[in-house]
Amino acid sequence: MNIKTIKLTTIAAMGALALGGCVTDPETGERRISKAAIGGVGGALGGYLLGDLIGGRSDRTEKIVGAGIGAVAGAGVGYYMDQQEKKLRERTAGTGIDVERQGDQLVLNMPGDVTFDLNSAMVKAQFRTALDNVAATLVEYPSTYIDVYGHTDSTGSDSYNQGLSERRASSVADYLAGRGIQRARMATMGFGESQLKCAPERSEADYQCNRRVEIRIAPVTQADVNAR
Repeated sequence: MNIKTIKLTTIAAMGALALGGCVTDPETGERRISKAAIGGVGGALGGYLLGDLIGGRSDRTEKIVGAGIGAVAGAGVGYYMDQQEKKLRERTAGTGIDVERQGDQLVLNMPGDVTFDLNSAMVKAQFRTALDNVAATLVEYPSTYIDVYGHTDSTGSDSYNQGLSERRASSVADYLAGRGIQRARMATMGFGESQLKCAPERSEADYQCNRRVEIRIAPVTQADVNAR
């Protein structure tokens, strides 16, 4: 499937989600897209966008090379990520962090119930040991890009939640930097409430589930360095 086809498919999916999520205001009779449908559209779009690195691979690779970080040769990428995945699973066992493998990339899903309080971007004290273990592994495997994504629940305005999600992503990145992760490896992005993981939000557990940060870890390959 080429890029054009992927984009058209994504747009079609977004349209279908939007049409399927229309509701009628009982007082005005006005048709509008429900908040849940907006979250679904954001999730579909986000799922496509998250295949790329924040800021673009070329620019990120320039920073990586400039910081003196080496690349992994083609045949060794899978093994490099296998070992990193194994170490992350061992060091985060029992913390609630979910380590997900996506091809040659890893995604760490941070548990919202212990990561942040409501309306807060400060990493909870009880979660810092888990982040210390993540940082120790990332230091041990330096040939990776690290993208940190911030999310919120649907409480509050869209604009407030967007800013809060950005602060959450930055807070985790700052914490990792303080534990020895080079800034050149990291980039952050906030998605506000556009990608609700637990929806509809019917309980406090659902709200906590959506107050989260995700960390995507991608290998720096020799092909990236050669293509810059």
